[in-house]
Amino acid sequence: MQLKIMPKKKHFSAGRVPLILFLCQMISALDVPLDSKLLGDLVQPPTITQQSPKDYIIDPRENIVIQCEAKGKPPPSFSWTRNGTHFDIDKDPLVTMKPGSGTLVINIMSEGKAETYEGVYQCTARNERGAAISNNIVVRPSRSPLWTKERLESIILHNGQSLVLPCRPPIGLPPAIIFWMDNSFQRLPQSERVSQGLNGDLYFSNVLPEDTREDYICYARFNHTQTIQQKQPISLKVISVDELNDTIAANLSDTEFYGAKPGKERPPTFLTPQGTESRKEELRGNVLSLECIAEGLPTPIIYWIKEDGTLPVNRTFYQNFKKTLQITQVSEADSGNYQCIAKNTLGAVHHTISVTVKAAPYWISAPQNLVLSPGENGTLICRANGNPKPRIGWLTNGVPVEIAPDDPSRKIDGDTIIFSNVQERSSAVYQCNASNEYGYLLANAFVNVLAEPPRILTSANILYQVIANRPALLDCAFFGSPLPTIEWFKGTKGSALHEDIYVLHDNGTLEIPVAQKDSTGTYTCVARNKLGMAKNEVHLEIKDPTRIIKQPEYAVVQRGSKVSFECKVKHDDTLIPTIMWLKDNGELPNDERFSVDKDHLVVTDVSDDDGGMYTCAANTTLDSVSASAVLRVVDVPNPPFDLELTNQLDKGVQLSWTPGDDNNSPITKFIIEYEDAMHEAGIWHHQTEVSGTQTTAQLTLSPYVNYSFRVMAENSIGRSVPSEASEQYLTKAAEPDQNPTAVEGLGTEPDNLVITWKPLNGFESNGPGLQYKVSWRQKDGDDEWTSVVVANVSKYIVSGTPTFVPYLIKVQALNDVGFAPEPAAVMGHSGEDLPMVAPGNVRVNVVNSTLAEVHWDPVPLKSVRGHLQGYRIYYWKAQSSSKRNRRHIEKKILTFQGNKTHGMLPGLQPYSHYVLNVRVVNGKGEGPASTDRGFHTPEGVPSAPSSLKIVNPTLDSLTLEWDPPSHPNGVLTEYTLRYQPINSTHELGPLVDLKIPANKTRWTLNHLNFSTRYKFYFYAQTSVGSGSQITEEAITTVDEGKLAGILPPDVGAGKVRAVNPRISNLTAAAAETYANISWEYEGPEHVKFYVEYGVAGSKEEWRKEIVNDSRSFFGLKGLMPGTAYKVRVGAEGDSGFVSSEDVFETGPAMASRQVDIATQGWFIGLMCAVALLILILLIVCFIRRNKGGKYPVKEKEDAHADPEIQPMKEDDGTFGEYSDAEDHKPLKKGSRTPSDRTVKKEDSDDSLVDYGEGVNGQFNEDGSFIGQYSGKKEKEPAEGNESSEAPSPVNAMNSFV
Repeated sequence: MQLKIMPKKKHFSAGRVPLILFLCQMISALDVPLDSKLLGDLVQPPTITQQSPKDYIIDPRENIVIQCEAKGKPPPSFSWTRNGTHFDIDKDPLVTMKPGSGTLVINIMSEGKAETYEGVYQCTARNERGAAISNNIVVRPSRSPLWTKERLESIILHNGQSLVLPCRPPIGLPPAIIFWMDNSFQRLPQSERVSQGLNGDLYFSNVLPEDTREDYICYARFNHTQTIQQKQPISLKVISVDELNDTIAANLSDTEFYGAKPGKERPPTFLTPQGTESRKEELRGNVLSLECIAEGLPTPIIYWIKEDGTLPVNRTFYQNFKKTLQITQVSEADSGNYQCIAKNTLGAVHHTISVTVKAAPYWISAPQNLVLSPGENGTLICRANGNPKPRIGWLTNGVPVEIAPDDPSRKIDGDTIIFSNVQERSSAVYQCNASNEYGYLLANAFVNVLAEPPRILTSANILYQVIANRPALLDCAFFGSPLPTIEWFKGTKGSALHEDIYVLHDNGTLEIPVAQKDSTGTYTCVARNKLGMAKNEVHLEIKDPTRIIKQPEYAVVQRGSKVSFECKVKHDDTLIPTIMWLKDNGELPNDERFSVDKDHLVVTDVSDDDGGMYTCAANTTLDSVSASAVLRVVDVPNPPFDLELTNQLDKGVQLSWTPGDDNNSPITKFIIEYEDAMHEAGIWHHQTEVSGTQTTAQLTLSPYVNYSFRVMAENSIGRSVPSEASEQYLTKAAEPDQNPTAVEGLGTEPDNLVITWKPLNGFESNGPGLQYKVSWRQKDGDDEWTSVVVANVSKYIVSGTPTFVPYLIKVQALNDVGFAPEPAAVMGHSGEDLPMVAPGNVRVNVVNSTLAEVHWDPVPLKSVRGHLQGYRIYYWKAQSSSKRNRRHIEKKILTFQGNKTHGMLPGLQPYSHYVLNVRVVNGKGEGPASTDRGFHTPEGVPSAPSSLKIVNPTLDSLTLEWDPPSHPNGVLTEYTLRYQPINSTHELGPLVDLKIPANKTRWTLNHLNFSTRYKFYFYAQTSVGSGSQITEEAITTVDEGKLAGILPPDVGAGKVRAVNPRISNLTAAAAETYANISWEYEGPEHVKFYVEYGVAGSKEEWRKEIVNDSRSFFGLKGLMPGTAYKVRVGAEGDSGFVSSEDVFETGPAMASRQVDIATQGWFIGLMCAVALLILILLIVCFIRRNKGGKYPVKEKEDAHADPEIQPMKEDDGTFGEYSDAEDHKPLKKGSRTPSDRTVKKEDSDDSLVDYGEGVNGQFNEDGSFIGQYSGKKEKEPAEGNESSEAPSPVNAMNSFV
């Protein structure tokens, strides 16, 4: 249809509206907002900016508002036409026009009716440059009429018949939306069998008894007025054939029966559309809806095809159970034949719909506004398409161009107007109208002839900040007529910028595609036309990009643990970034478990809901970057549930379950456990394992077990808690399927056989009444098996058997159902007895001084009377008769496994006489010993001399005293002394060797150098060789006479002193954790000493202790037991000097041996004297007792209640009282130390250090030792390491008393 132009009747003024400037070209123009400087003097024809729709349906209950907004300079005035004639709004008090606008407001809420103002309206906006018009606006009030009253008869149908319930809603504006509901306003269910058509009718392909109801109601909803209209309810009853015939005969006439065909199975027929062909026409851009609804029994299924093509994939949709085909955004290409096919098991039916797509006019190229300068040329082009092809008509200022005033600059050529050499009078608004039978298009485009010099609209000195390596866009909005040319310059003296590096846009914008640091600077935009020139400066700064240098990383954590995401950002120093963390592109949860600290996001006590994507977003005013990482929260699986037992058999059952949540870690396997409620209630055992993809398992069961099962799931994190237990399942009893294990036959006595076995547990019994059948017979005889059935025990004893005879043994399980399979026989033996024969022909071959080899002949196996375990050698060191009386001979034992006939005896004492015998050993014990065989060990090298000390130093001599080796290991032949001088720089001089006879214990060296330090090496020798050496150092005294002549007069006045002070005779007496250090000093008085010590052989620094006053002793505390220490003493001050080093060893934590002093003559004499005194006391006591006198034993015991703690008397060194001999308490020793303070651990057998407790003693500052040495009970020597020392005095005293 063609737009009709309404004649103008009246002009109206309008308020200020925004203007749009146009950057012009010859053919088209670009709108730009005007700035405030241009608003006062720039003119523009009117432009319609807003209007009501062409088909304007109004709500009759509200005021009518017809919109019309326009802009222009000067502001346009407005006028309206109604139904083609001028609409004088001043004459109608209900009609007003909004100030500054052309919008009409018709007040019908107070009075008046909407139907009065129904019609076609058109708005005109006019100023001095032209007039623009709106579309024809058809105003119609919406209508929602009521249903016409009708009498609806009840419908009675036979089961299976088809039915259409008509709706036929009243015609409203706009059309109503139809739906079917019941009296309860519940939508009626629809399906492939029952559905609503596009016309609103309800179609039944076939009816069922369940369709019977009295409230089939069709509703029509009119959305514009928000009202719903209701049709009268329709009643439907579906009955069988017999019921239908009875009803017709009794009550109904033939005309009241709805339909005549019985409800039998039938092929499909279409209810809509009718026939085999139909036609459908649709407009371009709309939704094409095609419908086919069929009846039949069974219910037909609908299919759609396009005969000459395929259905468009992305625009085709099916509705109403595929009974409706919809194609959206339909175009002419969708025209064609569409076929719907209805099928059921009895046949098919087809219907073809011929679709034609028409088109209302649509734009190909709408005319654009022109801004021209005087003398320029231009064109307006209006191109549209449609089906059928639209007609193009031109209007100028709302008047058809054919009757408008002539304009010599204008020429019309169909859809194009050509302008040439325009002048200001050529300014006008042109309208293009494209119309056909389906609609029309109307477009306003003005021609505005202006003569304006260039103007730059962008503000001056704008600062642009751009991130490096990104495009920079520098704006230069401009206006001018004719259209100005734009040039850009950089800096004050730069040349014009060209498009080889830069991009110059038509709107004046300068684009730098990739801005670099050197792009920073001032840029100038220059606009020129024939009327003038304008320029503007802007500034550009290039910033470093914001980068995330440490991105958060993908994390997999277990539920309840902690996770941390790191995000480090590097940015331009002049930009301040804002760091924000997001979860799943939203804000972080408001939870105290989430904490953000500098570069980290930390989530504690992670839960399942915390899983997702975490994003670190860094934003500045110029750019933004982000990095994301996924958090996957995992945990052990949830336990399986819904355990079910199926396929229950005697020895099998199928267990099925439902897996629990895998908590983001796939389940790898399921573990099945069982409980035997009958035999081991509460104890779960492993049954089997299956793959994590299975949810069932076929289980093999044992008889007579009351089973319950549970399942656990396992993934890479761990194992779930067990599921709930399944129901119990009791299997039937059966005979045992296995026999006891670990069957053995061993005698405990020579005449019995003890048969033992590992009994079956309740689970293995397979039934009630578990017993065992025990059978036995001699292996080498022809006896029959002897059997006995015993209860559920694990042992049976056979008595009266021969000694050590092999037996065959069987133990078979049985229960109330039957016997287990026949067991295999095992061999056992009756009891053992002690061997009867000793090994013979014992021979000894001495290998060296500490090793001997023993040979013997084996005993007959029959005489062993048991399992041969080996041979045992007893050997000991032979002693003289006097020593044997005082000390028990301790024998050592070596056992050789198996049937060996020789063995080695290690660790023998050289130069000793040994005795040995050999015995055979079985499981019962040892047999008789062989005849004793003696042998001698040869000599060996001796141990080091027990002590070495230097006494009586003179100017040229030193005297050495020593004690012989504690273990000479033979006959000493001589001693070797080697010595050499040591100078002040600790360099060693020539070495001198000296041989000393073996019977000497003292030797004086003469002709030595005065005031010289010597180092001595001393060792003993036997015929075999030299033993270990002992070393010592000493210094000869100073020749004071020779020094007198060189000393100052005051030196040496009075008492003569040594010129060179020295510290000598450094000795150490050590206990377990203490050591008393003493020394001798020669030199000036009032010298402050210090003691330095450390672990011998280590590289640690010396530890230093300061000595109070000028005393010559000091006690070291806190030492480690059993450790060798080095020690030296020095003097502080300018003339500081240091003694030679000494080495001592602390005592062991537990006294391991006692010193044997019984070989000392003084001790033997003392013991004899004590024995004589005791004998005299006993005689006196006996005599007094016979005379009736009383011996004060009680007072004696009270005075010495605990003889162990009685100390040795300090004045004479005699011992306190002794304890009872049967207590084997060691003798208490005093705390005396030799005056020369040279006692060492190896110095003497009498050293108190060797058998002192150590932990109970300490040193006073004066060097005396406080407390007692408490001896230990004698311990049996270790096997093979018997000492050759004489008996200790403690043992000697105990044996004597």
